[in-house]
Amino acid sequence: MALPDRVRLVVLFGGRSAEHEVSCTTATHVLRALDPDRYETVPVGIARDGAWLQTQGPLPDPLAVTGTPVEPVTVLQPQPAAPGGADIPVVALPLLHGPFGEDGTIQGLLEMASVPYVGSGVLSSSVSMDKVAAKELLSAHDIPQGAWMSARRHEIDDDLLALAADRLGFPMFVKPANMGSSIGISKVHQVEDLAAAVAEASRFDEWLVFEENIVGRELECGVLGNLTPRASVVGEVRPGADFYDYDDKYEDGAELLIPAPISAPMSDELRDIALRTFAALRCEGMARVDFFWEEDGRGPLVNEVNTIPGFTPISQYPKLWEASGLSYGRLLDELVALALERHERRSSFESER
Repeated sequence: MALPDRVRLVVLFGGRSAEHEVSCTTATHVLRALDPDRYETVPVGIARDGAWLQTQGPLPDPLAVTGTPVEPVTVLQPQPAAPGGADIPVVALPLLHGPFGEDGTIQGLLEMASVPYVGSGVLSSSVSMDKVAAKELLSAHDIPQGAWMSARRHEIDDDLLALAADRLGFPMFVKPANMGSSIGISKVHQVEDLAAAVAEASRFDEWLVFEENIVGRELECGVLGNLTPRASVVGEVRPGADFYDYDDKYEDGAELLIPAPISAPMSDELRDIALRTFAALRCEGMARVDFFWEEDGRGPLVNEVNTIPGFTPISQYPKLWEASGLSYGRLLDELVALALERHERRSSFESER
């Protein structure tokens, strides 16, 4: 579907999750990159208490959730066409990382309002965000992963921690199921430290994941598209810390190699699994698939999938596509066009008798 000459783009940022600041940073750079001749941008910040605020006047740098209170149903309404002119479509661009943004909640609101939006739909967003559900679904599709266990917070006792230690060994990772940007994650080296790691992860979710430590290369691949997605070149992350943590991701501590120094067959295998993963989780629009690859061991193992990957200047997703021949601005254009295509396709189905 061709991109219209003019689009009213409602950029949603901030949000109620622990990744609020990351979202603001992402939105700052996205708004800078949008073509003002094509996009009428409407920056709308969502405060930590859930209030929607429309930014007025010149954009602050960095962007903050300030401005005039607005109602979602109002700010998302289509704009009336000028006399003799064509309608200007409204598209929402959610840049809300983590819960209440990447987990299907904002997508559900946009579906109810019948507003086209960038990225995956309700089901895919929810499943991809929940590490437990995603791992279970990928297992059903025979997509390779590392060893893992999951449990709900109230189920965790000394016996379960002993079982995790026996199955996964040390070191292991303890993570909240519904959180991104490495928030709430601990790398545990001995059984005595498991309780503290569980307490840290439990600050962010009641479902927890225990994962084996995989010693290998950390590789990433971007996927873009709806019905016929394509995969980017493969990139490699070389963490500056003990693992690829929050500071590495957002304070430029990691070394990013794009394209990754890997063989063509290895690259083809990773890109194929990335596309299979994208399809298994019913993703659309965009996603970044993260892998481990053990040296002289197991081949590509899917670590996780991000349906709203970061768009900061040091973020992998736009860099992967830039190396694949798609500039930052053109990438945003394609994502908006994909949002309109999916909305038109989905709107063709009858919702009632």
